Amino acid sequence: MSDTIERWIDLRSDTVTQPSAAMRATMVAAPVGDDVYGDDPTVNRLQDYAAELFGFEAGMFAPSGTQTNLIALMTHCGRGDEYLVGQEAHTYKYEGGGAAVLGSIQPQPIANQPDGSIALADIEAYIKPDDMHFARTRLLALENTIGGRVLSQEYLAAATRLAHEKGLATHLDGARICNAAVKQGISLADAVKGFDTVSVCLSKGLGAPVGSVLLGPKSFIEQGKRWRKMLGGGMRQAGVIAAAAHYALEHNVALLANDHDNAAELARGLAQIEQLKVGTPQTNIFWMDVPAAACAPLRQALERAQIRATVGPKMRLVTHLDISNDDVKRTVEVFAAFFADWHAR
Repeated sequence: MSDTIERWIDLRSDTVTQPSAAMRATMVAAPVGDDVYGDDPTVNRLQDYAAELFGFEAGMFAPSGTQTNLIALMTHCGRGDEYLVGQEAHTYKYEGGGAAVLGSIQPQPIANQPDGSIALADIEAYIKPDDMHFARTRLLALENTIGGRVLSQEYLAAATRLAHEKGLATHLDGARICNAAVKQGISLADAVKGFDTVSVCLSKGLGAPVGSVLLGPKSFIEQGKRWRKMLGGGMRQAGVIAAAAHYALEHNVALLANDHDNAAELARGLAQIEQLKVGTPQTNIFWMDVPAAACAPLRQALERAQIRATVGPKMRLVTHLDISNDDVKRTVEVFAAFFADWHAR
């Protein structure tokens, strides 16, 4: 049996990235300890490095961004408290209702604007008065990027200032905050200004195989460690994966610009196909409308061409570290050939 793994062009998500040879070598060489005891040197090094990079006092490594977000929500909010969040936000829509189920925290979803923001007037309007009939509003949670869209520095400053003036804490789901920083040409610390805490995912475009960091004040992170333990996130010789995460932060942030360029080129190429309505990417993610009748045969055509994508009438495409410019050109060719044949039928 051959050990050769077939190479696919995978556009489903930037979570599918594979660790590079250099990253794997770093993992093999990593000194390890027991992170629950706090003595894994590679985990500690990652946490300190990430905290300094983003301008926070302390950091905590956890298995996933879903967990770091949940830890943040459960540390900011108590049982019966409420957090304000966009209806499109990952913490509200795509994390299994964990805040409500495990944290007894009520989400107050608010409509996102077309640019991904939540209108400041809506934020203010949904803050509950101090009345026993209402859940206590404790936190504003935003996400950047959100669906590939970058929230501006001006908006984030205004939103976090409003929250703080109203007595709320602020949390940023920064699963792709590095994409936002690279797109805007600003430092990672500037990209998260105004937030009390931030969750940073390292296993998406940055290319680590697993892991996220939660960043914030030292006292907050110490409280968060208790929730991490309860949620099953207390890992032992975690330095093996922390080494990959550290490598990702050190070496792969600037490479996100390539992903943005590839997404723009892919969108431009697909936009030439008359049957598709293609959005303009700001970063590495964009959406396009596909005729419903074409979805099933398109899915089959992509599979034959060894292209993975989540095909549907509203279709998301994502570029990442493992997508080359040649992959982009190949993908456009396959789509163009399919729709030329489909149109002729």
